[in-house]
Amino acid sequence: MNIGIPKERRPFEYRVGVSPAGVEILVQQGHTVYLEHEAGLGAGFSDQEYERSGASIVYSGHEVYGRADLLLKVTRPMQEEIEWLNPESTLMGFLHLASARQGRVEGLIEKKVTAIAYEQIQLPNGDLPVLHSLSQIGGQMAPQIAARFMQNNRGGKGILLGGIAGVPPAEVVIIGAGAAGTNAASLFLGLGAHVTVLDKSLDALQRVHDRYPQIVTMIATRRNIERACNYADVVLGVVLVPGERAPIVITREMLKTMKPRSLLIDMSIDQGGCFETSRPTTHDHPTYVEEGIIHYCVPNVPAVVARTSTHAFVNAAMPYIMKVAELGPEAAIAKDPILEMGVNTFKGEIRHLQRWVAPEEGE
Repeated sequence: MNIGIPKERRPFEYRVGVSPAGVEILVQQGHTVYLEHEAGLGAGFSDQEYERSGASIVYSGHEVYGRADLLLKVTRPMQEEIEWLNPESTLMGFLHLASARQGRVEGLIEKKVTAIAYEQIQLPNGDLPVLHSLSQIGGQMAPQIAARFMQNNRGGKGILLGGIAGVPPAEVVIIGAGAAGTNAASLFLGLGAHVTVLDKSLDALQRVHDRYPQIVTMIATRRNIERACNYADVVLGVVLVPGERAPIVITREMLKTMKPRSLLIDMSIDQGGCFETSRPTTHDHPTYVEEGIIHYCVPNVPAVVARTSTHAFVNAAMPYIMKVAELGPEAAIAKDPILEMGVNTFKGEIRHLQRWVAPEEGE
């Protein structure tokens, strides 16, 4: 199969669809791999490394899309990239089509592209094996983000997360006890913060409690969320429903009872955001203030640790990439129900995707 690895075109996206090690595996299986010139540079991979792994270098996005039957990306394609896609080709990446502009989805449907979203590949127990790696990274980055934007020079209230002797630590509230929430809780706790975790799943909370008995756990009812937010200095939202818009867990009214200059970090923003007042921001302008509360709503937070992120998700995605490359998309999807859960568009139809988008915000 002809496989294409294009350069990512979204601002501040430094990751790449496959590492040189992944390319070597695909070439050894008999596939032809085309890499767009300097596609791996942001993640620290040179064209020479890819060439040594067996890839051929091409010098435009149009060419890499035109040569490929299977496109391996990180984020969903921009409009020009959809125009470059070959009809009936296959696209794999973290697509987050639930919050994409309608025209992007229509373009994939019209071209009968098989679009497979890594974030929806799902095991029978509900685990998301490819997304899990990036959720871990996002969770580990959350305390770094919180520490930075709690500083006065960043507009924060000037609180040290861990406090010191005689001065209490920050109050951190995490909504969502999945991979991102649990990793964040571990690091916040390690920094000395007082941590509360809320989730709808008692089993998830039990796992947090068993591992970190110092952490307060609460069922994520509206009343409990409101109570926790009232005393929070930092609130981290990490909630996800695969293939759907993230549910709203904090309303504008709740913000009015929070302490001024508290910090909200919305790591569900890729799927529309879990705070009513969330809107996507960027790494160069990461925050804004609503109702006196600082909002950090940057999509694709792991993109700025591109080398770690690329290695992590490629490790998890390679078995599924190899299966699609070897069998072709139709046979691979038919044989593997885990992979099939990630299919968003197939033969001109939508699968496993509930559409929602604010027209002025989606991309």
